[in-house]
Amino acid sequence: MANVVVLGTQWGDEGKGKVVDLLTESADFVVRFQGGNNAGHTLVVLGETYALHLVPSGILHPGKVSVIAPGVVVDPDVLLTEISELRKRGVRVGPDNLRLSGKAHVILPYHKILDAAREAPREGGRVRIGTTGRGIGPAYEDKASRQGLRLQDLFDLKVFRHKLESALLEKNCLLKGLYGLEPFDAGTMMAKATEWAENLGPYICDTFPVIREALDQGRNVLFEGAQGTQLDLDHGTYPYVTSSSTAGGGAATGSGAAPRDLGRMVGLVKAYTTRVGEGPFPTELTDRTGELLREGGREFGTTTGRPRRCGWLDAVVVRTSAALSGLDCLAVTKLDVLRGLPELRIATHYDMRGERLEYLPPETRDLALCEARYENFPGFDEDIRGVKDLSGLPANARRYLDALRDITGVPLGLVSVGPDRDETIILSEFF
Repeated sequence: MANVVVLGTQWGDEGKGKVVDLLTESADFVVRFQGGNNAGHTLVVLGETYALHLVPSGILHPGKVSVIAPGVVVDPDVLLTEISELRKRGVRVGPDNLRLSGKAHVILPYHKILDAAREAPREGGRVRIGTTGRGIGPAYEDKASRQGLRLQDLFDLKVFRHKLESALLEKNCLLKGLYGLEPFDAGTMMAKATEWAENLGPYICDTFPVIREALDQGRNVLFEGAQGTQLDLDHGTYPYVTSSSTAGGGAATGSGAAPRDLGRMVGLVKAYTTRVGEGPFPTELTDRTGELLREGGREFGTTTGRPRRCGWLDAVVVRTSAALSGLDCLAVTKLDVLRGLPELRIATHYDMRGERLEYLPPETRDLALCEARYENFPGFDEDIRGVKDLSGLPANARRYLDALRDITGVPLGLVSVGPDRDETIILSEFF
């Protein structure tokens, strides 16, 4: 089956953008199936760096079709800005190579205000999650409660206004009564909606037959995930999660493809572990080593610029994600960042009050009680960015990779030894 799903196995930021960009060479369609502009992919192509937030990474390849599927929530202003910036840099973006599902829900201005208000500290407030403040969660809330607005509503602005006014009855009471904020005016928002309808209208379509036809014709389809498996709404470290399905099953529900059509499952794993926002992190390093990983890996959010928390590679996290999505192989990224560290460590299991855990505990509060147990490895000092195959890697780097494979039970599919597209060791056929 000539289809591939690319997933993050950790808490996101595993380098999915580079891998999706690399695999797009052999793909015909690239489908983004969940998340919103709370996730960013950084790609380096021919020395040029691109930061993508909503547009699938395949847009950088001529002749490919990028699809934003129903499972995504879309901020129209962000999307239009991203399209404009890509065009300024000479990237071709048009309705023939970028398709937007009319079923995708719209992130509206009040979603972003609510998101930020909930994260602000206040007496008796809820647990702080550490969201990006982009309105993602509130937009998915409205989707689940059946009061959201979809892109296809822009085709009939009378319908859009009716739905908007209905939503504002509740949203304005919440904004003014609970948070003491200014209410929104439907007329002002309709001016923006008119602009969105004009500029995004040509891209909006029913993406179900687009994807279905591609699958039926045997075209190569690449399903692009955002965030990481441990941010999955159902299976992640709740409540410190995102608001969509980031595991393998989400590729089917978010895109409209049948589960049997998904094909090869590729799990991205950074050679160490990072996390953004709140939540337990058993292998976190708050010392100089953590700072070195952050500096060497440029661990700052593509979307927010926030510094990421860094720690040793956690094989418990990867093993759990692999089992959840049925991974066929691992794609290891940022191995080069480990250069110069005298010792490397992989957490093989947890100890929770004397109990050995091979998988993440179901209760997130229990994760805070877990102590990581490590296997230690000697580091390497050699520059590996020009290496083209595993045999060219230093012995200690190979030993580290072998251990990751053996501890997780998942074979390696590729190893990234630098940020550029060609700084990659390919170990498997993906399509």
